[in-house]
Amino acid sequence: MTAIEIKNLFADIQDPIPEEICETILDNGNFKIERIVSAGQSTPEGRWYDQETDEWVIMLTGSACLSFKGRNETNVLKPGDYLFIPAHTIHRVEWTDSREKTIWLVIHCQAGPKL
Repeated sequence: MTAIEIKNLFADIQDPIPEEICETILDNGNFKIERIVSAGQSTPEGRWYDQETDEWVIMLTGSACLSFKGRNETNVLKPGDYLFIPAHTIHRVEWTDSREKTIWLVIHCQAGPKL
């Protein structure tokens, strides 16, 4: 029988955070859950994410701004905000809060059918 272990999303975060922290919490082969901790980091200039998986993101603390290639608007996320990013939706992080740790929870799963 596997032991049941309680963990906390807000625990064990180093201070200061020189680089964004990306930790896999669970990966069962069907989906992956990550905790990302940022403190003023952003996607390097000229770099974009183009991921093979669908991605569901929720902002737990802090704030961040995302942009999507080919769209003029930016999207600011604050605590409690979440969004779904379909696979191959090209995006980047423009900024994360530099005064407060930004903690994201991200779920990656196999891309579903295009609607």
